[in-house]
Amino acid sequence: MKYCFKIIASLFLLSALYACKGNTNYRLEEGIWRATLKTSSGAEIPFNFEVTDSAGQKVIDLINGEDQFRVNEISQHSDSVLIRLPLFDTEIHAKIKDKTLSGNWIKHMSDSDMVMPFEARHGESWRFFKVNSAQEAKLSGRWSVSFSTADHDLREAGIGEFEQKDGRLYGTFIRATGDHRFLEGTISDKKIYLSAFDGANAFLFTGKLLNDSTIVDGMFYSGFSLVQNWTAKKDDIAILPDAYSITALKDGFDKIDFSFPDLNGKKVSLSDSKFKNKVVLIQFFGSWCPNCMDETAYLVPFHKKYQDKGLEIVALAYERTTDYELSKRNILRLRDRFDVPYDMLITGYTNDKTEVAQSLPMLKSFVAFPTLIILDKKGKVRKIHTGFSGPGTGIHYANFKKEFEETIDNLLLEQ
Repeated sequence: MKYCFKIIASLFLLSALYACKGNTNYRLEEGIWRATLKTSSGAEIPFNFEVTDSAGQKVIDLINGEDQFRVNEISQHSDSVLIRLPLFDTEIHAKIKDKTLSGNWIKHMSDSDMVMPFEARHGESWRFFKVNSAQEAKLSGRWSVSFSTADHDLREAGIGEFEQKDGRLYGTFIRATGDHRFLEGTISDKKIYLSAFDGANAFLFTGKLLNDSTIVDGMFYSGFSLVQNWTAKKDDIAILPDAYSITALKDGFDKIDFSFPDLNGKKVSLSDSKFKNKVVLIQFFGSWCPNCMDETAYLVPFHKKYQDKGLEIVALAYERTTDYELSKRNILRLRDRFDVPYDMLITGYTNDKTEVAQSLPMLKSFVAFPTLIILDKKGKVRKIHTGFSGPGTGIHYANFKKEFEETIDNLLLEQ
């Protein structure tokens, strides 16, 4: 009997050791990874991320140029890995084996899901090419950009801001409604490659450098299926339409009003006493919107700096769903991420631009998220700022902050 017990115990130990050895194939290794998302046209959008251990919990940092976006909701069961992005209501479902992840990135929309094939391999720090060909091109600086659809039916102006550094290319594209945040890439064989994945959007820009002042044959891939063409000319004085000229009130209106529930279900209105004789900022945002995330990151310390001087902020959420509880869950994650101190209201309307205009009938139209309405102490609309050019835009962001703070300072001085 004792002999049989020893055999059984030995078999059990060998089985456990084999299981542990097998499980090493399923380990989410720490260190750098290279990932790709595949579009409907077959184009691959590459990005990098780093896995680290934080207090016994695996965390991921999405890397796009100087920006690192922390992801800490990671779960694993055997060979199945679930990476839930902290904002935007998106997630990655993948199988892991031999330091390779394979699965899908899923972006939850209002009535459907967008699904993109996802692959990642541990230990690869390159983004587009392992080795770039030598380049003498000079892309650093400002470019005037023209975007168009494949049939050239729709054209839109933009600005490109690029910087070459240590053999890599960094920068962003800015449109009237906001920027494409932090892009990272390279130049190889006179071709330009830039990409980004921030949890909400997947972008790929390619183009051909005709000379040091002209880019042609540009292609822009966004998400699973959106494709646009683009060209660019070097232009140090390129500008976009004034962000304060895009959205306006209907004729005959100089004030707005609303009554929407906050995250506790309590109705909040501009007629509430807390807004009386205050300069008020009304933020139109969504938890799904990366530019809204950048704007929120700016407004939180701005609110702390100016609240005692007579400033209030109230944020109106337009989610992809009219479900209050689902909207609340997503907004709470954003609020907790940025430690938002001001009121965040659930409008009950979706992010469809026509619905936004319906929610506030005094608006002539609604163009883009985010949008910021500035009210003076008498409740009158003084300015409406469309879009947000965040920290990825460099001097554009610095100029916005300077002009915006001067505007608020002046309004606070008014009686």
